[in-house]
Amino acid sequence: MRTFVASAKSADGRWHVIDASGQVLGRVSTLAARLLQGKHKAVYTPFIDTGDHVVIVNVAQVKLTGRKEDQKLYRRHSGYEGGLREERAVDVRKRQPTRLLEEAVRGMLPKTKMGDAMYRKLKVYAGPEHPHAAQQPKTIEVA
Repeated sequence: MRTFVASAKSADGRWHVIDASGQVLGRVSTLAARLLQGKHKAVYTPFIDTGDHVVIVNVAQVKLTGRKEDQKLYRRHSGYEGGLREERAVDVRKRQPTRLLEEAVRGMLPKTKMGDAMYRKLKVYAGPEHPHAAQQPKTIEVA
């Protein structure tokens, strides 16, 4: 008997919507990362992108547990000497609330070209509106 290996053609890309209002950041991001990688499907293959598209709405109301709002740091580097920039989560939420969830999900995906392709299938919106109604996304509840 031969081993089944999924192909890129056989992987049907479904669309999912996750409402992040009042949910914990880590719970939402792990669910999104699993859906993007396709680990929820029986045809999951590690070296083929079998994942789905994920739309996350109401990211501005996502919760951070403990004292992470004041203590968690987001770092980026410009590439120049002394170019390290640090920002607290409370400031990132004010300036760009979608970045909280984007960085959390990005850190859970593979650091390869395929991981970049998975990340491009993630759509994050601060409010309840999204322009992907034509794809008929299915609502997913965070456990």
